[in-house]
Amino acid sequence: MTIRLAQISTEPLDVDAHRAAVDDPRMGAEITFVGRVRDNDEDADTPVVALEYTAHPDAEQTLRELADQAIGATDAIVAASHRIGRLEVGDAAVIVSVSSGHRGDAYEISRTLIEAIKHSLPIWKRQIEADGATVWKGLGG
Repeated sequence: MTIRLAQISTEPLDVDAHRAAVDDPRMGAEITFVGRVRDNDEDADTPVVALEYTAHPDAEQTLRELADQAIGATDAIVAASHRIGRLEVGDAAVIVSVSSGHRGDAYEISRTLIEAIKHSLPIWKRQIEADGATVWKGLGG
């Protein structure tokens, strides 16, 4: 198991960099998940215009631990990042790339890790709506 990237960043996330980080000739499967800011939310009365993410100082270490747990005893390689700060609609908030020997592991690890990020990574978001309303949302992306 290898974690080649586990970062919390204020800079825009790069899908190609994540894919390159997990590139390995031993691996036959590669999955990349990108979570983007969307212009709507079921709880919003008006369109969502931005999200502001705030992270706990231990968030990067927690991301590494979550990736390690998701990989388990497999031979998979993972690159995962979450962006913080103000993100506009369409911006990538989270990227998870996984390569493994077989597609089943790649799918499972990707899904496990993104769900763990959503529910356990100490990152909070403030949703900003077109009418100026703001709502704080719970952990994760």
